[in-house]
Amino acid sequence: MASVSPLLLLLILCSYHSVVAQHSYKVLELNSKAVCSESNAISSSLSGTTVPLNHRHGPCSPVPSSKKRPTEEELLKRDQLRAEHIQRKFAMNAVVDGAGELQQSKVSVPTKLGSSLDTLEYVISVGLGTPAVMQTVTIDTGSDVSWVQCNPCPTPPCHAQTGALFDPAKSSTYKAVSCAAAECTQLEQQGNGCSAANSECQYGVLYGDGSTTNGTYSRDTLTLSATDAVKGFQFGCSHVESGFSDQTDGLMGLGGGAQSLVSQTAATYRNSFSYCLPPTSGSSGFLTLGGGGGVSGFVTTPMLRSRQVPTFYGARLQDIAVGGKQLGLSPSVFSAGSVVDSGTIITRLPPTAYSALSSAFKAGMKQYRSAPARSILDTCFDFTGQTKIAIPTVALVFSGGAAIDLDVNGIMYGNCLAFTATGDDGTTGIIGNVQQRTFEVLYDVGKSKLSFRSGAC
Repeated sequence: MASVSPLLLLLILCSYHSVVAQHSYKVLELNSKAVCSESNAISSSLSGTTVPLNHRHGPCSPVPSSKKRPTEEELLKRDQLRAEHIQRKFAMNAVVDGAGELQQSKVSVPTKLGSSLDTLEYVISVGLGTPAVMQTVTIDTGSDVSWVQCNPCPTPPCHAQTGALFDPAKSSTYKAVSCAAAECTQLEQQGNGCSAANSECQYGVLYGDGSTTNGTYSRDTLTLSATDAVKGFQFGCSHVESGFSDQTDGLMGLGGGAQSLVSQTAATYRNSFSYCLPPTSGSSGFLTLGGGGGVSGFVTTPMLRSRQVPTFYGARLQDIAVGGKQLGLSPSVFSAGSVVDSGTIITRLPPTAYSALSSAFKAGMKQYRSAPARSILDTCFDFTGQTKIAIPTVALVFSGGAAIDLDVNGIMYGNCLAFTATGDDGTTGIIGNVQQRTFEVLYDVGKSKLSFRSGAC
């Protein structure tokens, strides 16, 4: 197919004929080379602490990888494992009760599990110990226990990392958590007993992709910026691992459980945080503790939580708009709620909602030939010879009327629509990180609100 001329593209955007006539469009550039560009990310917070956030496989990453970046097909396979794990957590027949809680059925599910790590794409750099040693860690709203690789941690079983291992013996503020401490008991299923030799608390996490981390549950100073540090930060000092392949130093848990960074710093940062995931791997975003309150422009929806699965944060969709026109879906279609997750790539919708979205999107893409499905994605197009494409706008409408008009880089994944269907309409959905790109996503856990601000990075 020949490239679309500027004039034709303008006509597509302004007055495409037939069924597309009422659609509004965005222009997406294809095959642009990824180079690290200057960040224009601006956090809303006037009093919180902000650290830069980057795609771990991109040119801005502080962890240059010597390995080949995973293909989109590989990432989609891993993404499905993560999504299935999250959905198993809530099991079948999940509904949202009148109190705004994500409900879990009585089906038994494993609790000694974190979400799959292979899909985690965003990293931050923080200091740990005294003197502070920089550690580059992936962020995950689907995990509570934070950890870094600690000396000794031979490879194998530990994975190779770019910098030196964190050495507890060289930190004057390091201290292992004792078996008798409340923090050790609080680990519950993620506890791994005690060291018989010195009564030090042990942790162990088995992730959804089969990878594991085990070691000593510890405390030390976490340095977030030149002026902000968290004393006595609890984390796992990992000595034995399996299944990891990247070169990051560890993981920062941003979930809602007691062990997460968010919960540990609730008194200091008002039990809130926000992040902005950049539009491409060639630009930067941010993570802010104590986010919100600094600027206007947010749209807000109630936050859904689960007593049985406190790690995850949820919201309830009400409808979807394509090309500026809502699909008219019944709110009951979304009765199971949706987890808002930084580590899942592709958004999962109830089949009824996905079918309506796919049909409307295809109607707005009639100028392009269809293409075969790719892994979990089946609304795909042939863009051969194209450098720019015109795609219908897509907006997610949440409970309370909060509507977010997705960024042009938040609609497609390669040549396919970046959405897929759950197993049935009763399965908990997931709002993936593609759709979150360029928004400041504010998790106000204390006030049980989720907010979105467009164009933040």
